Amino acid sequence: MKWYLILSIELDHEELFMRNSLKSIWIVGLLSAFVWSGVNTSWATNEWTIVGDCDPAFPDRPSAPKTQAPVSAKQTPTQSQVAPAPATAGTFILGADISFVQQQEDEGRTFKDNGVQKDIFDILKGHGFNYIRLRIFHNPKAPNGYSQKGYCDLPHTLQMARRIKTSGEKFLLDFHYSDTWADPGKQSKPLAWQNLSFDELAKAIQDYTREVIAAFKGQGTPPDIVQIGNEIDQGFIWPDGRPRDWDKFAALIKAGIKGVKDAEPSAKIMLHIACGGQNEASRTFMDNVLARGVEFDILGQSYYPRWHGSLDDLRNNLKDLAGRYKQDMIVVEYSQYKRQVNDIVHNLPNGKGLGTFIWEPTSWGEAFFDKDGNTLPEIDLYAQMAADYNKK
Repeated sequence: MKWYLILSIELDHEELFMRNSLKSIWIVGLLSAFVWSGVNTSWATNEWTIVGDCDPAFPDRPSAPKTQAPVSAKQTPTQSQVAPAPATAGTFILGADISFVQQQEDEGRTFKDNGVQKDIFDILKGHGFNYIRLRIFHNPKAPNGYSQKGYCDLPHTLQMARRIKTSGEKFLLDFHYSDTWADPGKQSKPLAWQNLSFDELAKAIQDYTREVIAAFKGQGTPPDIVQIGNEIDQGFIWPDGRPRDWDKFAALIKAGIKGVKDAEPSAKIMLHIACGGQNEASRTFMDNVLARGVEFDILGQSYYPRWHGSLDDLRNNLKDLAGRYKQDMIVVEYSQYKRQVNDIVHNLPNGKGLGTFIWEPTSWGEAFFDKDGNTLPEIDLYAQMAADYNKK
């Protein structure tokens, strides 16, 4: 008799700053040799399989929906999915997610460039950055929420958006649709929505999204790009928005998009998945949402080599996606291989690579600020990339 043991270990790149917890890595091992005298727990290590967040064989990959059949990545997409878009005109995006900054500053941290204290937005702009990404939670003060002080709620994020506007940079807003971190390992429904029916939930998503976007527009800081959910390859707003039922998942995405367009029709819509180097999983996601009529402008990808493969994996995946679908591409989270990641995106065919956003460079990963807030030499790379990529 053979027994199978599945272990779940969580390792979350985002929570290392706040909680030092883990993001979903699944290790599947074989426990064998059950005998009458007891159980032999030796491991058949050559049969282990490590499955990434975005692998279609991920143990938590939901089953097929009850209505429309899921689209396989091996199927041929429709013509509407593969029609090439014209080359994108404009400046290559060199962006940064700096959502931790408000908390850091409240705790007394300052930022300095060449020894001179400056506003963080001015430092980034002076080194070639032209876009800022901010995350927003539904109610971070809720029990088990992101921050009992309310960081990354609407009032705090409105303040940060005003600073973006003052600096002259553009603005990407990242809806987590949760009271705390959302990623492939967890997509917790906001506490206020826990007891809603599915139809009530869809309406709540649309209304909430519209009200948030209207608040930014009302103060003169409408976001240029809006991200509907964070790393949603495993769904969002669980359990309702899992891809075990692609129809319901797509309906909730559409509700968020409708809320954006109700308030700011010109905003570009991004869907974000954590599949930087996983082509089959990326295509499975794209084919299923597109087959259900989800209309969006940009596919955002996370790329962390630990979870998403080599630079060649990233290059091959993005190149295939750029040729297969009309959506533009952004690597919306990364930290390592700064020049290489940006070169890959910049060199995608037909101008489909819009740019990148480095994740929390003031404090996490391969940051380019030290612990005292001084810029490190690595930041100078961005001014060079801005000059190289935006040559006329």
